[in-house]
Amino acid sequence: MKIANKTVTATRLVQDALAKADFFKSYNIFTSIYADEALEKAAKIDEKIKNGEPVGKLAGVPFVAKDNYLVKGTKTTASSHILEPFVAPVTSTVVKQLEDEGAILIGKVNLDSFAHGSSTENSYFGPTLNAYDNTRVAGGSSGGSAVAVALDIVEFATGSDTGGSIRQPASFNGVYGLKPTYGATSRYGVVSMASSLDTDGFFTKTPEDMDLLMSICAKRDEKDLTTLPDFYEETPTKEVKKIGIIKDFDNESVDSEIRACLKEKCEELKNKGYEIVELDMPTLKHALAVYYIICPAEIASNLSRYDGIRYGLRSDKAVSLDEIYGGTRNEGFMKENKRRIMIGNFVLSSGFYDAYFLKAAKARTLIINEYAKAFEKCDFILTPVAPNPAFKLGEKVNDPIAMYLEDVMSVPINLAGIPGLAVPAGKTESGLPIGLQLLGPRRSDKQLIEFSKELA
Repeated sequence: MKIANKTVTATRLVQDALAKADFFKSYNIFTSIYADEALEKAAKIDEKIKNGEPVGKLAGVPFVAKDNYLVKGTKTTASSHILEPFVAPVTSTVVKQLEDEGAILIGKVNLDSFAHGSSTENSYFGPTLNAYDNTRVAGGSSGGSAVAVALDIVEFATGSDTGGSIRQPASFNGVYGLKPTYGATSRYGVVSMASSLDTDGFFTKTPEDMDLLMSICAKRDEKDLTTLPDFYEETPTKEVKKIGIIKDFDNESVDSEIRACLKEKCEELKNKGYEIVELDMPTLKHALAVYYIICPAEIASNLSRYDGIRYGLRSDKAVSLDEIYGGTRNEGFMKENKRRIMIGNFVLSSGFYDAYFLKAAKARTLIINEYAKAFEKCDFILTPVAPNPAFKLGEKVNDPIAMYLEDVMSVPINLAGIPGLAVPAGKTESGLPIGLQLLGPRRSDKQLIEFSKELA
């Protein structure tokens, strides 16, 4: 609006964003910065406005993309070594939609390599630091995106969420983070992690901005057959009256300050006239086990394409074909990538498929059904995003089980394909952000965003 009213120029906004990116470079947010290209685009937008030509809804607004989003002619690394030399041949649908409305991409930002992690410590380029405490993790896997928004470098950022990778870093850094309904946004041109779980979403400072981004990007895409028919502008079918609380998530394994924050928000909602409904959802205790069977299985399948032949890194020590395959994958993948590939190949192997993967797929259906039954009793569900606030750098990096347990409240949503919105809800006594997540039935994304204003 300020750009359209000529109170500020797109060039000034981009210059300010680039200056902030440089000021906060010690946080290790960016994997690449497109200063010249961004300033050139800004100048063109300023010229259009000067000449009275129409511009898009996001004209001149700087943003960043998680470095698993492809942008034609630029490097897309997924914060891995194996993709470090890869130059994207196409632009992802979401980035194109944003740029078509005049948004200006100033750079790509850090993540856990191939989005495998909950802290952004698994990046080949080193960890991104938390926006509030640089001795703590940014969360993951979309840590760079969350911190870029939290430090006010940009107004919004793209992310991807396979098991909490938008919501958890949003919670750790005090910003809004949306994992849309599965299929609401296109995954075309985004490096795949686990295809039946991956969802592309956003980080913003306000629900209004989130609504605007979804109105632009929640569209059917012929290049991604998993995308849903356009639904985002649908009128709410019923008034929100009941908010569900999952009893299974209110226990001693959850940080006391997070539980207190949840209780406080429930009291606020009661005072506003909403009914709080306790939900018994016992199947969710199996969700983490289900996720860490299905997700690695899909990872193993998706990462099989990185073999040193078609694109990316090729081991220079290899002589035979087997050495090219093995050497490239050994040098190019991080430890966590290898761990998930091994788990995935194990659960898909002959003799173990029925024992593990097939059972997990059946349990996933039970989880989907349990959420459907829960939404018969309430309109939305309110839960913590994670059991703890941001933890110390290095605290869990050598303990995979402890790291996986950070996802216990976020992965069920991806298994069910429903939308989840992380909302800033308070701070700990030490000043760390606390986020809560609102969950809704499939395709309730717009209503979820609108209702989040009640928690502000």
